[in-house]
Order: sequence, then structure tokens, then C-alpha cells
Amino acid sequence: MSHATHANAALTPRARLRLARLVVDEEWSIPRAAERYDVSWRTAKKWADRYRLEGPAGMCDRSSRPHRQPNRTPAPVVRKIVHLRWKQRLGPVEIGDRLGMASSRVHAVLVRCRLNRLTHVDRATGEPIGRYQHEQPGDLIHVDVKKLGRVPDGGGWRYLGRQQGRKNRAATPNKPQNKYRNPLIGTCYLHTVIDDHSRVAYVEARDDETKETATEVLRNAVAWFAVRGVTVNRVLSDNGSCYRSHLWHQTCADLGITPKRTRPYRPQTNGKIERFHRTLAEGWAFKKFYNSETARLAALPAWIHEYNHHRPHSAIGKAAPITRLNNLAGHHT
Repeated sequence: MSHATHANAALTPRARLRLARLVVDEEWSIPRAAERYDVSWRTAKKWADRYRLEGPAGMCDRSSRPHRQPNRTPAPVVRKIVHLRWKQRLGPVEIGDRLGMASSRVHAVLVRCRLNRLTHVDRATGEPIGRYQHEQPGDLIHVDVKKLGRVPDGGGWRYLGRQQGRKNRAATPNKPQNKYRNPLIGTCYLHTVIDDHSRVAYVEARDDETKETATEVLRNAVAWFAVRGVTVNRVLSDNGSCYRSHLWHQTCADLGITPKRTRPYRPQTNGKIERFHRTLAEGWAFKKFYNSETARLAALPAWIHEYNHHRPHSAIGKAAPITRLNNLAGHHT
């Protein structure tokens, strides 16, 4: 029998047993036994009754949790909350809105299930994140397209406000209009390539994301890496139409590269390039005011050089990505 008891207990389990035996076995009266152990008669009666029903095992503390919890969240609802948290990483407010529940109640369920923090949980599987890295430069490159709205002449709304941003868009000459008669500034398609091992990046700004453009960028990137002593073996892309085309597969075959695609609706499979896009947006695209798209694109090569040659990368020991190309000329001299 356990002798653990709560902090405010008047009796230890051993003293409870002695009291109960006085009443049950030796037929003491409840008031007399209560006086003997300096407790109320109600307490003495409780332990005597438990001893009659359960014997010495009944002298231990019981949980204060009620036998029934009619307001407890039903198990099917808990499963829905956990599913939305694991699969979509939604917070209590969004989950509560979808399920018609108070966000405080959703949060209580997440705390109980230990899902209130998702720092180290994979958004698709709910399992701890397992990071991988290919052993050599060129073993795998990641490719994708980042779309950015072009900067109108005079600057965009992010720095000037929406009113001035609209005026600048309207003043930009020779632009088509959408159905609301707002001028279309257009989209800049950034075709990005990342080496999995080193995180060295190659970027081209283009006017579209057609299969012809994508394959041309791939050829340029492979040649760019080859100059730096890297032979590309495999390429990983999402399921965009340009990467599913016959031209893409034929180009990969011509270059001696094996094409791979991510699972549908699972962008984290290509997570390294997704993270690079965020760094690209924060460090270059939206970092400062540009008065035109030409000015922003002019700043891109310098930023890419800074990223590859000087910026410490936390995922590779805070080294610059270019230092991981161990077959660069001069690295072993």
C-alpha cells in the first residue's frame, strides 16, 4: 500500500487504517475514534466506511477528478481538432471557427494532447521533423518558381501606402487592365535553383513559367554549376505543368539528370527552396524601397552573391554556402 498523501491530509494512510480498524474491528464509536485522532466525526466515518468496502487498499488518496464530465469535449471532436492541427497547422481561433467552438476550449484540448506548440512537428504527418541532406554537391538540386508582382514606376504600396500605390500603377504607361479596369503591372517569375548539399542558389528573373523557359533555366543552371566543379545528378521539382512536360523530361535526359517530383499538396518535400524563397523576399524583394521594377531587378545579382559567398547559413553550421562546394578550384591548395 502506498503511503503517499496530499499536503493537507490530516491523516497518513497508516493512521487512517488504525482509525478505521478501531471503529470496524474493535467497535469504537465514530465520535470516540474521531477524538482519538483529532479529526472530525465526518472524516472518521469516511475512512471507516471505506475500510468496510475496500479493506486496507481503500486508505489511499483518490483522484479529485469527477467520475463523469458531461462538459468534456467528445472524442470525435478531439480527433477533428488534432487532425486540423497536424495536417494544416491551424491555431485555436481558426480551428474553433471551423468547428463552431470557443477558441479557449480548442486550446485546452491542444494542451491536453500536447499539441499547443508545433515548433518541431511536421505540418503534414504530425511526426518530429527529420531533416536530410545529400552528401555531395550536385547529388540533388531543387527547382521552383517564385512569383512577385512587379514594382510600378514611382514605387509600390508596401512603402507608399495603397492610395499612392494605386496612383503609381495607374500612371505606369502601356499596361493592360483587369476586369475592374485596374492597370496590370504584371508578374516577375523568379526561376530558382538550390543545391541540396551546399544551399548555393542560382536565380533567373523571367516573364513567364512556360516549359520552354523552365528548361532553358535548367540548362543555364547546370552549366553555371559545372563551371564551379559541380555535376548535377538529380533535380527535384513540384508538380507544375512546366515540370510535367515532355520537354522537361527530354531536357533532363539530354543533360544526364534524373527528374523527381514532390508528392502533390506537400510543398515541405521541397522545403529547402520554399525557405530560400522566404529569405529572398525578406532580404531582397521587400527589404527596401524600389522606385521601379528595373531598380529591384538590378539589385538581385548583388544579393545572390551576398547570399552565396558571405551570408552565414544556419542549416550548414553558419558557413557561407559557397564554402560547401569542396571541389571548387583552390579549395585544396
